[in-house]
Amino acid sequence: MVRRSSRQRQRDLREFGEHLRRWRRVNGLSATQVAERASITRETLRNIEHGTGTARLDSVFAVLAALGITDAILRGANPYNSEAARARIDDIINGGGEL
Repeated sequence: MVRRSSRQRQRDLREFGEHLRRWRRVNGLSATQVAERASITRETLRNIEHGTGTARLDSVFAVLAALGITDAILRGANPYNSEAARARIDDIINGGGEL
């Protein structure tokens, strides 16, 4: 059986949620406003911001969009924006592989 949770994952989820809560405050938005804009319940937003529960990925992306930070998150996840990953990408492509 695959273990999906660990102490590190729990810390990461809490930290991610804290960042989203801070973005909400930076944008001067209440939790209710973000939940309404994201078309999610206030409880779902609370779970995301506290790093608890099992929010669907589309709910998380709806919150990112409501906060105006989707592009920043996508840029951060793009391996082409990482020097270490770009070096590995070059190795893969030069070796005849594909991404």
